[in-house]
Amino acid sequence: MGEIITLSKPNQDGPMSLEKAIVIRRSWRDFLPQPLTFEQIGQLAWAAQGQDAHSSYRTAPSAGATYPLELFVVSSDGLFCYLPAKHAIEKLTGQDLRAALASAALGQGFVEAAPLTLVFAARFSRTTNHYGKRGIRYVYMEAGHAAQNVHLQAEALGLGSVAVGAFDDSSVSKVLSLPDYLEPLYMVAVGYCRK
Repeated sequence: MGEIITLSKPNQDGPMSLEKAIVIRRSWRDFLPQPLTFEQIGQLAWAAQGQDAHSSYRTAPSAGATYPLELFVVSSDGLFCYLPAKHAIEKLTGQDLRAALASAALGQGFVEAAPLTLVFAARFSRTTNHYGKRGIRYVYMEAGHAAQNVHLQAEALGLGSVAVGAFDDSSVSKVLSLPDYLEPLYMVAVGYCRK
């Protein structure tokens, strides 16, 4: 195991209304090099997959509460895995993987420029063992729910974000050293941007 970094308690009462975040949400690709703080990273990770302190439920709905998603954080400080039950991140490597991730994302330069990219990967068996083939659909739905939370949270934090679906799965898996049972599904690049 790598270094575990405990994140600040997530803010559950921000200054921006949900309605405002929905209205202003847009895809942004022109990121400034300014890094995000661990507080901001924690807030985004919590929005994606945060766990209720009083139960095992998370911020995004999951079929049968099977929670197939794993969340990885890629920044200039390295690669981290989000640990929902602890609201912490585990440092997997200190290497800046953003250029390699951008290459795996079919050369989309904004992935390298973004100070942060969240990568959702899925362990499909957690859901398909319960729901059979139909569970595949549920996993993709869950990834969409979780990613939308990130996009809205980014707006509420004064940040920009963009969904990234164009990438080579095996290349992303290799860059992140994902185990065989995890498949990358969705990436969200986040940062300060020229709006």
